[in-house]
Amino acid sequence: MQDADKVCTKSYFIQKGLFRAYFLKDGKEISDFFPSENEWCNSPKSFITRQKDIYYIDAIENTDTFCLNVNDLVFLFDNFPEMERYSRLSMGTVFGHLMERIVSLRFTTAKEKYDHFVKTYHDIHHRIPLGMIASYLGITQETLSRIRGDK
Repeated sequence: MQDADKVCTKSYFIQKGLFRAYFLKDGKEISDFFPSENEWCNSPKSFITRQKDIYYIDAIENTDTFCLNVNDLVFLFDNFPEMERYSRLSMGTVFGHLMERIVSLRFTTAKEKYDHFVKTYHDIHHRIPLGMIASYLGITQETLSRIRGDK
């Protein structure tokens, strides 16, 4: 769907399904976010700046989406103030989520990171493969299995 060596020119609104945005570090896939139903998915920096970014985006499940080209979205923002307001409010939510994630990654134990992940992705965490969750949390799959076993 999105490749890091290409500029992201499309944004997808997910009606049904689950995506994963990830990047490569030393040849390993590092999951960064998991958009699902009623959320938008794109490579934000690339989409806004129209430059290449680090993100790859793949569907984890079969999906149904609406797709908007960046130029069409700009048209909507310019001609429909409610679209710009919707986008601004959505970005505020994303910003809040990112701030929570940064605090979680910097100041919590592996178990607390997992608990935060389950809370954040309460509707979909059971649909995400464990290896992807472990890479999102920055822990090994073995550590994740131990944490889940202690519950």
